[in-house]
Amino acid sequence: MSNLRTIKIDDQLIEVDPNMTLLQACEQAGIEVPRFCYHERLSIAGNCRMCLVEVVGGPPKPAASCAMQVRDLRPGPEGAPSEIRTNSPMVRKAREGVMEFLLINHPLDCPICDQGGECDLQDQAMAYGVDFGRYREPKRANEDLDLGPLVETHMTRCISCTRCVRFTTEVAGIEQMGQTGRGEDSEITSYLGLTLDSNLQGNIIDLCPVGALVNKPYAFTARPWELRKTESIDVMDALGSSIRIDTKGREVMRILPRNHDGVNEEWISDKTRFVWDGLRRQRLDKPYLRENGRLRPASWSEALEAAASAMKGRRVAGLVGDLAPVEAAFALKQLVEGLGGSVECRTDGARLPAGNRAGYVGTAMIEEIDSARRILLIGTNPRVEAPVLNARIRKAWAHGAQIALLGEAADLTYDYDHLGSDRDALAKLLDDDLTNTAGTPGIVIIGQGALREADGAAVLGHAMRICELGDCKLLVLHTAAARVGSMDVGAVTEGGLNAAIEGAEVIYSLGADEVEIAPRVEGGPFVIYQGSHGDRGAHRADLILPAACYTEESGLFVNTEGRPQLAMRANFAPGEAKENWAILRALSAELGLTQPWNSLAELRRALIDAVPHLAQIDAVPANAWQPVEPGQLGRASFRNAVRDFYLTNPIARSSPLMAELSAMAAARRAPALAAE
Repeated sequence: MSNLRTIKIDDQLIEVDPNMTLLQACEQAGIEVPRFCYHERLSIAGNCRMCLVEVVGGPPKPAASCAMQVRDLRPGPEGAPSEIRTNSPMVRKAREGVMEFLLINHPLDCPICDQGGECDLQDQAMAYGVDFGRYREPKRANEDLDLGPLVETHMTRCISCTRCVRFTTEVAGIEQMGQTGRGEDSEITSYLGLTLDSNLQGNIIDLCPVGALVNKPYAFTARPWELRKTESIDVMDALGSSIRIDTKGREVMRILPRNHDGVNEEWISDKTRFVWDGLRRQRLDKPYLRENGRLRPASWSEALEAAASAMKGRRVAGLVGDLAPVEAAFALKQLVEGLGGSVECRTDGARLPAGNRAGYVGTAMIEEIDSARRILLIGTNPRVEAPVLNARIRKAWAHGAQIALLGEAADLTYDYDHLGSDRDALAKLLDDDLTNTAGTPGIVIIGQGALREADGAAVLGHAMRICELGDCKLLVLHTAAARVGSMDVGAVTEGGLNAAIEGAEVIYSLGADEVEIAPRVEGGPFVIYQGSHGDRGAHRADLILPAACYTEESGLFVNTEGRPQLAMRANFAPGEAKENWAILRALSAELGLTQPWNSLAELRRALIDAVPHLAQIDAVPANAWQPVEPGQLGRASFRNAVRDFYLTNPIARSSPLMAELSAMAAARRAPALAAE
């Protein structure tokens, strides 16, 4: 028997879930209801009153559709369906009144407000308001807040929707914003006037329906209609959040989230949102060749000739960095292996099993965290390794999930059982009887910090054994956007990083900035660095080939759950820098090993022929379970993979804003000094 209930909305009969709110029922019927405070991913506040509708046969006043459920409607005469009207004279008059109240104290800042052109208040005032005002008294003014270097406040524009308060409390997990006072004295404020301590705080900019909270680094730089908008994928962590890149001319002006229920919902981390200033600094815009210990500019023909001369007849090793697209990793593998060399992408030393996708990706999907009742974290701090994923874990915890942690204790914004921090605790857990939890949805999330020691494969084997005994799914949480895709194309060497570079006379680094390579004066190899920024890899390089970064070329990435995703080019690389695949194609011709593709489309066809599941964009392939042997564990304690959230890659390290945020985070972690 169906539990759906038939109701009538504006003369339209529909069947809806009785647990729905009236606003959700109206949306299902395709009817737009204005709102300011309501947001589908936050709790219901019901304080803006803009979503008023008329309930026929109900109280003689409009009802807040966001706060009233369908189950609470009275049936019509003789059992007829309940009726709702969203455009009656009563509703129109009520909305005009609410809009007038909202605008009474709102300043006429539209010409100088960064929200102009994409402001909910502007749009709804036009659609539902009146074209005159009757208020002649002095307007109220509030003091602006200092929330830090990311969010700029103009609190006189605030309409007290409390979206920011609910987001920081419910999603970000920090209780640092609230509302004080009553009536016209009410205002949004921060706890003790402190800056926000969250790496998700930038999302309150998107949530604010007016111009009270705006993007501080972006302030007064562009209007929305001046920007070219490109849908792409974030590479600041391995989650693969859906983003929109807004550009003006050749410059990235801002980065915003896109909706993707299966990955990031509609949130992004602060590093994703604000790292764009790093795209403008320390860029490699021309080739460089080291002579007499100093780098000098060179032409492309000279640089490619020097690279080919260095590689011919010598043992070559290729390293794939954390931000390389799959096409570039595949092209490097074809080139280096064609020279008899080896390629390695596990530059952090993680013992990920080559060829075993269930071992280096897992079997769980990110969205399955929502329904999990048991979550075990091993050797990871998701709050800094994948903040948006951590928000999803927090949501599961808020809905009753039990969470346990094996590893370094940390503030994850939710309660958990700390089972220990070393391998002994993992072995003890495996000795426990886990069969009594079978049938309850569970996920084991293992981080890269657990896999970097010599016994990393044994740790992974123990985690997979726990999954088998406890009837759980496995999710391997990566920290590099390029890792899974590079593993998929086979950019790995038996024995890992040390085996790949041992005895190498030439190392071709595809943006591998996190690897320490011995200097030439100490007998180190000749290093060819292909990358976008003058970071660690470029400082060690003997030859630099300038490449595009993730906003400047189209490319495939595979996120931590194994989902192939397509990033699109939003702007062009500076100076003489070229796309990664094009550099490798030109170098192959210089070496006499011309690769059989002349365009990115041809390269992708060859890539998909070799790895067919990469053709399934935005789909998560099922991975056959191949357990890893739970071998002998060592004695070391688990160490998290990320120590500084804000400085994990060359783009972030080139960002002055990320450097400021890193310093602020370090100051908060420092022990307080006693007063003298």
